[in-house]
Amino acid sequence: MSAPLLLSGRQLGAAVRALLIATVVLGVAYPLLITGAAQLIAPGRADGSLVEVDGQVAGSSLIGQAFTDADGAPLPQYFQPRPSASGYDGAASGGSNLGPNSAELADLIVQRRAEVAQFNGVDPADVPADAVTASASGLDPHISPEYAEIQIDRVAAARDLPASEMAALVAEYSSGRDAGFIGAPHVNVVELNLALDRLSRAR
Repeated sequence: MSAPLLLSGRQLGAAVRALLIATVVLGVAYPLLITGAAQLIAPGRADGSLVEVDGQVAGSSLIGQAFTDADGAPLPQYFQPRPSASGYDGAASGGSNLGPNSAELADLIVQRRAEVAQFNGVDPADVPADAVTASASGLDPHISPEYAEIQIDRVAAARDLPASEMAALVAEYSSGRDAGFIGAPHVNVVELNLALDRLSRAR
């Protein structure tokens, strides 16, 4: 066998061995190590931050849900999330791709503001931006404290509960800025609504 062919064969063998080693280390050992560490440190988050109702998985606290009836109308007994261009479908995550100069988006925001104001019995000027605009992912489970606040009276009336109790529950499921300065204060609507159902069942 000639020297060039012998050299090529050795190089190919070395490349195959390196590929196999990299596959085992990076494709098997490393993922297993990280998964195991995550299960030890934060098992709930490692499993997807799942939330349960009566022992059944009802979703994830990281993914929003629509609280509507069979016709898509918002249910008054639940706090409503922000709009979603994907319908909170994780397989179709994304925004509407309508830009700030879009006349369609402007008209949609005006329509949403009027609907939210009427549904909650507030002035359109009191409707916050996140109530009428979708997140980039279409999966955001959070709303602003301002949006939660304008919904308190409506939810309290629908559930025949004191508004003060609703306000306390909103405060319980509210979070400040991450690390004290990143992002904005927010309320997890999924967890809040599940807590509402637990509260109603306990009455």
